[in-house]
Amino acid sequence: MRKNFGVKTWMYPMPVLIVAAYDAEGKPNAMNAAWGGIHTDNMVGICLSEGHKTTQNILATKAFTVSMATADCIEACDYVGLVSGNKEPDKFAKAGFHAVKSEVVNAPLIRELPMTLECELVSYDAETCYMVGRIVNVSADEAVLDEHGKIDPAKLKPITYDPVNHHYLIIGEKVGNAFSDGKNLK
Repeated sequence: MRKNFGVKTWMYPMPVLIVAAYDAEGKPNAMNAAWGGIHTDNMVGICLSEGHKTTQNILATKAFTVSMATADCIEACDYVGLVSGNKEPDKFAKAGFHAVKSEVVNAPLIRELPMTLECELVSYDAETCYMVGRIVNVSADEAVLDEHGKIDPAKLKPITYDPVNHHYLIIGEKVGNAFSDGKNLK
């Protein structure tokens, strides 16, 4: 038997994305966003309210980064979701984040978050709050790479958001092989 909950914004997994951009003076800001993901082959889509300081920075600079929140940085990642950059001018520093300028877009990489999508703004719809960015590079700290030079989720420790219980969850263990396990049913 199923229980009906009505219309909810519940989906698993929901990534915890830390979106960062510079303001007009080159000061970094970041925010926590859960409503986002891959939009097309080389694009990311995220719902960001126009009132956010980070959104305003992106609209001004036309560039941003999207880092995967990690278990090692839960407090800082949650903090940038709790506090507005419009009210706390030193939000980025108070989170304990350190900015490193991206080599490919005018946006900050967050040293403490080891995997980042570096993006150029493609579009923003103020009515739906939907932002689309072109991914021009994905960068990862060597500390989260495996012996083959690929990102190792066990080392990265990305977290997801549980929208039902308001928890952060770490990505779990491997349970199968994509594009392979279903071949048994062919």
